[in-house]
Amino acid sequence: MIPTSYYLILGALIFLIGAVGVITRRSALIVFMCVEMMLNSVNLSLVALSRQWGNLNGQIFVFMVMAVAAAEVAVGLAILIAHNRNSNTTNIDEINLLKW
Repeated sequence: MIPTSYYLILGALIFLIGAVGVITRRSALIVFMCVEMMLNSVNLSLVALSRQWGNLNGQIFVFMVMAVAAAEVAVGLAILIAHNRNSNTTNIDEINLLKW
């Protein structure tokens, strides 16, 4: 049986990779993927801790996080596609939503 600390360390590493990707990348698609990596790393940690503690509260919360992540992806990609049709770019530096 694999110890829970291994899952928590893996979740922390995946979260760190996602956070570095959000900070350093300029493409909106890659930023969305990095945010999804961060959410999935939290899900991994919740499931690991839920298994260790012997209750299902963490796993139930994972379903809620997955629903929020799905809604975030749907809204974010819709905004990105609408912006891409107007400006033909996905670069975050060139997105000026408050300018006409």
